[in-house]
Amino acid sequence: MGSKNKLKRFKENESFPNVIQPTREEVLNGLFPHKGKWSEVFGNENPLIVELGCGKGEYTVELARMHPENNYIGIDIKGARLWRGAKTALEDSLENVHFIRSQIGLIDALFAEGELSEIWITFPDPQIKYKRTKHRLTNLEFLKKYARVLKKQGIVHLKTDSEFMHGYTLGILQAAKMDILYSNHDVYKNEGSPKEVLEIQTFYENQYLELGKPITYLKFRMSAL
Repeated sequence: MGSKNKLKRFKENESFPNVIQPTREEVLNGLFPHKGKWSEVFGNENPLIVELGCGKGEYTVELARMHPENNYIGIDIKGARLWRGAKTALEDSLENVHFIRSQIGLIDALFAEGELSEIWITFPDPQIKYKRTKHRLTNLEFLKKYARVLKKQGIVHLKTDSEFMHGYTLGILQAAKMDILYSNHDVYKNEGSPKEVLEIQTFYENQYLELGKPITYLKFRMSAL
């Protein structure tokens, strides 16, 4: 994408009512006004579900379309990407979708304790190298953050093309004695995955499927760590 297109999208994001772009300082200093008040943003008390690393927002938008009884927020640091999801949501009049341009590591500063019902992690970078372990979105530090912002017995979903990420996460969950609700190493060959996993496919997921890569899925109940 050219720099002109990126600048145009950044500018449009500023005008989109469903895009929130706090500064890192604002979030870290406790000045983010929506923490604990997301029901006011959406105008209802419906369950709040977040997608981490939402990219172009395809999963966030389709989940919102599939479940109008819930509120959805996609989080990504790359504004030029989430622009696509935000624009689609506006064009399709989906009022139960918002996007936050921020770092995933700030999740516990963006949401209050127990404010979320579910978290979706879709096709994250597996960060295979050992020195990148701290960046894996299912390491213990991230799981502790999720436990804080999720309601008691809140749910986390992990959908990935990385068998490494799937196995790594299973090991972490088993060691922490988490309640693993469902695990599938190849969702399109093995039956049983929910429709949210089978019926929503992102641009990148389709590329993985064309390469013959199996898509894995994990669903687990979060408990305090």
